[in-house]
Amino acid sequence: MPPEMKRPRIDALDVLRGFALCGILLANVKPIAHMVYAGQVTEPMVAAGEGGDWLGLGLFVDQRFFPIFSLLFGIGFSLLLESAERKVARPRVLLLRRLLVLLAIGLAHMFLLWRGDILSIYAVVGLVVLLPSTWLPRQAVAVLAAVLIATPLVLGSNGVPLVPGLFLLGSALTRYGVIDRIESSVRVPAVLGLGFAVCAVPAVWLQVRGTAVATWFGLAGLLMAGTYVCALLLLLRTPLRSALRSVFAPLGRMALTNYLSATLPVLLAARLIGSPPEHWSSTTVVLISAAILVPQWLISTLWLRRYRQGPLEWLWRWATWASRPPLRRIPVPRAEPASSAGR
Repeated sequence: MPPEMKRPRIDALDVLRGFALCGILLANVKPIAHMVYAGQVTEPMVAAGEGGDWLGLGLFVDQRFFPIFSLLFGIGFSLLLESAERKVARPRVLLLRRLLVLLAIGLAHMFLLWRGDILSIYAVVGLVVLLPSTWLPRQAVAVLAAVLIATPLVLGSNGVPLVPGLFLLGSALTRYGVIDRIESSVRVPAVLGLGFAVCAVPAVWLQVRGTAVATWFGLAGLLMAGTYVCALLLLLRTPLRSALRSVFAPLGRMALTNYLSATLPVLLAARLIGSPPEHWSSTTVVLISAAILVPQWLISTLWLRRYRQGPLEWLWRWATWASRPPLRRIPVPRAEPASSAGR
């Protein structure tokens, strides 16, 4: 049996992961649906404002959620490394095995269902950038993260080229202890969130105007992603915390299972609708996403009441530790009534 992690779960990370998963599905519905019509992703990344949909998904969704998911991947990687260093003699071998298994899952998803799969890219970037960075001091990781985020924006790139920098940023935040204190402050996310929001306004305006589209598209996405993260962290310090945990945490704790299981329903919806995704309105995309996310939320909630992890998360952990972990939760025994205990 692999050792149990002594570090308690960080609720904010589960909520952020579930929130990002919802946005990623909204962004991926049209690209996935293209598989039905062209056999590959043919819809180009466009700036908000094109097609008269600037108040829809192009402004609030596209390129706004994958930065959160990429950041969380780097955070999760470093948290696992910290735990593995306390448990096994060769923790990096464990992480290497984890990334190779993710690569196999991503390639299977890519060649069987959707050519736009991101998991294989995450695995390759993890092997080439994230794993080697574990030998670097945290100061070097932080500087390298800044360089790898700024360089694609300066060169007019966005999307996948930002992933290495976001991975390293998540790793640096973990190694500096920021993640351990992620829910301990209100002032920091409030100030950062305000700064992100103020800076996002001109970036989004320039994106909508179509000026240096790729650069402003990527920068606006990063700034709005930061705004979303800070806003959620603030809301988690309010009475809405319980509702946010109930809505997003189950999806986030089974993110791998939910991400992969969404592809087939989208492909089925594309066949049922019978028109190319370019003709779909934002309302259609939202309805398809809701029709997938609501059952996923219900299944995730019920599943996690009985089991420790989602099915694919459990298999991934099994492959990571090379030993079968417990899946079913151990029921808490009921206390006997006082009258029966004295007999």
